[in-house]
Amino acid sequence: MIDLSPLIQKAIDHFGKAMRGTMQSPRWHGEGDVLTHTQMTCEALKALPEYQALDKQRQQILLAATFLHDIGKAVTSTQVNGEWEAPHHAPTGSRMAREWLWKECGLCGEEELVKLREAVCLLIRDHSLPPHAIDRDDARLRLHRMAANSLMTPFFSIRMLCMLCKADMLGRQCDDQQQMLDQIALCEELAKEEECLDSGFPFPTRHTQRAFLTGRDVWKKQELYDETWGEVVMLSGLPGTGKDTWIRLNLPDLPVISLDALRRSLKVSPTANQGSVANIAREQAKEYLRKRQPFVWNATNITAQMRESLVTLFETYHAHVRIVYLETPWDSLLERNRSREEMVPVRVIEEMLAKLSLPEAHEARTVEWLCV
Repeated sequence: MIDLSPLIQKAIDHFGKAMRGTMQSPRWHGEGDVLTHTQMTCEALKALPEYQALDKQRQQILLAATFLHDIGKAVTSTQVNGEWEAPHHAPTGSRMAREWLWKECGLCGEEELVKLREAVCLLIRDHSLPPHAIDRDDARLRLHRMAANSLMTPFFSIRMLCMLCKADMLGRQCDDQQQMLDQIALCEELAKEEECLDSGFPFPTRHTQRAFLTGRDVWKKQELYDETWGEVVMLSGLPGTGKDTWIRLNLPDLPVISLDALRRSLKVSPTANQGSVANIAREQAKEYLRKRQPFVWNATNITAQMRESLVTLFETYHAHVRIVYLETPWDSLLERNRSREEMVPVRVIEEMLAKLSLPEAHEARTVEWLCV
């Protein structure tokens, strides 16, 4: 077990002042500022019988996520018509937590550390969804997509997410508390009915899983006919992670489309407009796809939006897409970057880390997180 208990005091020291200075709408948070609400939420969590039944590691993960769940409000809160609102505070807080856990707490570059960190980040990002999930037309699909991330980190589950949400509701003073608790209970029941409460649904094949999680109208227990002809490997990771080395060691026989190599050949700076580089790379990809030639796409691909457009392109040609995310310890990353022919400014890498979202299980047929 990795002891996460020191994180709470570090988090108080790092985020506490900003949280105490961030007010909330008295209509939803009669208790006052974000820090007061967070402390009440942590106490409510520790009193839950289901929390007490968890193993020590999961208790620590859930407590860390609970303390950090509203840190995004410190930078997103604004007054609209005299009332405090914090739009998109959950995904913002998730990215803030990842950056802090990575750089300040050292939760990076090792498989177990990545799984712990990302469980915390997923819980923070999705903590607003369960009370409202049951009202969505795509509620079942959303739950399955979230639950599939247990393939990436077994420390995340819909059950744990619902525990955080329940504590979140109990840690506030508002008129709709019981209504929201009932909604969370319904979400939990729906996940149980869909067989994805404690882990992702056991699809018969990855092809069926991919079809279902893209929203296709398929029976999730059916072994679908696989029309794919071969694999396109998409790399993902910060500069200096060692993507080129990993390709040489693991996929030496496949052609590689490298955006770094294209930039060098076109004499385009990494900080300049990348439109021409991207267009040439996509045309090269289409040539391989038309010939049904497996290849590697080598770029940072640090956001879901970047990855989605490429996966859509590759799958349009019936390729099997495998996303490989690579990560290394922060000090090693900076050292590797210094040894690059074209060193990326550390400021740029830090900005990329602040935007980074790891690929999720629903983004492609195969998704891997590897530490190198």
